Amino acid sequence: QVQLVESGGGLVQTGGSLRLSCVASERTRSAFAMAWFRQVPGKEREFVAAINDIGTAPIYAPSVKGRFTITKDNAKNTLYLQMRNLGPEDTALYTCALSGVAGWTPTIPGPYANWGQGTQVTVSS
Repeated sequence: QVQLVESGGGLVQTGGSLRLSCVASERTRSAFAMAWFRQVPGKEREFVAAINDIGTAPIYAPSVKGRFTITKDNAKNTLYLQMRNLGPEDTALYTCALSGVAGWTPTIPGPYANWGQGTQVTVSS
């Protein structure tokens, strides 16, 4: 089973930027999507962005499209989330995930089979 470890979270002021990283313990199959989700206490886990290697464009939640960029470096087994123009609404625990269903790019948590422990992002007002 693939293990995922996130890093790069921290405290940033409104308007600032952060880059999150997610390192996988082994090479992931190209047909299986990888994604970022976020969650705040008392609320459901929220989809942020997803990417695959099957020829389709990355998918972004409307709330982050144009500000966040998801990329993947297969040589390093690493998924990234570049976050720009951050606001307090972006404060959350961010987790990366690997899909357990091949051939598509889910935007809901259920199909993702492997999850990291998360990295906290806090944006001050």
